[in-house]
Amino acid sequence: MKVALVTFFLYIFFYFSGPREKRPTAFFGSKENRDSTFITVPFPLKMGGVSEAFIREKTPKIDSFYNKWIKSPYYSGGFIVAKNGRILYEDYQGYADERTKTPIDSLTAIHLASVSKVLTATAVLKLVENDNIMLDQKVTDWLPKFPYQDITVRMLLNHRSGLQPYSSFSALMKKNWDNRKVLCNQDILDMLSKYKFKQLFHTNTRFDYCNTNYVLLALIIERATGMNYRKAMQKLVFKPLGMKSTYVFNYDTDRETASKSYKGAKQFPWDQFDALYGDKNIYSTPRDLVKFDLATYSPDFIDQKLLQEAYYGYSNGNSSKAVKDYGLGMRMKFLQPSGEKMIFHNGWWHGNNTSFVPVRKDTLTVVCLGNKFSNRPYTTLNMVSDLFYKKPKQAHATEIPCELELAGDN
Repeated sequence: MKVALVTFFLYIFFYFSGPREKRPTAFFGSKENRDSTFITVPFPLKMGGVSEAFIREKTPKIDSFYNKWIKSPYYSGGFIVAKNGRILYEDYQGYADERTKTPIDSLTAIHLASVSKVLTATAVLKLVENDNIMLDQKVTDWLPKFPYQDITVRMLLNHRSGLQPYSSFSALMKKNWDNRKVLCNQDILDMLSKYKFKQLFHTNTRFDYCNTNYVLLALIIERATGMNYRKAMQKLVFKPLGMKSTYVFNYDTDRETASKSYKGAKQFPWDQFDALYGDKNIYSTPRDLVKFDLATYSPDFIDQKLLQEAYYGYSNGNSSKAVKDYGLGMRMKFLQPSGEKMIFHNGWWHGNNTSFVPVRKDTLTVVCLGNKFSNRPYTTLNMVSDLFYKKPKQAHATEIPCELELAGDN
């Protein structure tokens, strides 16, 4: 009897103290486990609970999709699906720093790339709500040296300004370009003022996605708040929502500590555009982005009528057969054959590939952040359209092109 008891306790000790396989967080079980991963924001929300039937129907399908289309040796990052703040599925893998073997976990902030535009646009809308900025106000009211007199704040937000992308400035300036200088936002404005680059098209005549627009919006936020962009974003968005792992990258102080980005095993080097912000350079986590999305449902955080401006299409809004569109810092697709509108924003910068998909009809958030160059994070759009919208006639998912991933090993 004593031998049996000793054997039993030794088994229990070694079972719980030994190495355990890391698995995604998928909640099929008790209410107690699910409540331990409930994300909240400090604003009142009118959201119901998540039914057991919904959890049991969707979670196995999410797990199947994630393991087939995202999780692989080529993917490094964080993935989450949450409804009403309840985490249905969550997983992290890979390294924030390959050299030190620092693993990515729920607190690891990853470069959002162009998903940063969603947060920049929200800060602008907050200032509009507070009567600091007007959407149809001329940019020159805030940036007097700006040489294009008819461009408004709204046109920067919805990419109808016609401005040249700052990545094209070197070709436009030719020998006047200094490729050794790390540029700041003010440098972009100064070059626009000095060289008055020809617009790609007349203002507000069509859509053209352009990072220059959001660099200028960051400067307008600074003028309107009297703070630098980092502090303004903390005050307007991050701190009120408890986004404690989210910050705006500082090129001078954060290069050593920020999570790195990779192509295969090789780290992307910093370049002269890495100090620019507004269009990119916000680092965040999947959980913090769930907090952000939850807050958008609360009128105490942002006026709901004003928020609808972000989800209104400006690039193809007058077309009855629009396939895609762009609002104020938010992309949208019209799924076929139902025509339902799915809103989202993707991002890419260096080795960072990101996807943020709020499913507003189901008060559900899907986030996939990657720091190892791969198109796998973008397949989240397929998962969302297949699982949370009316079924298309043909399956959306397609095989991942191997060239994109294998190129990372070169």
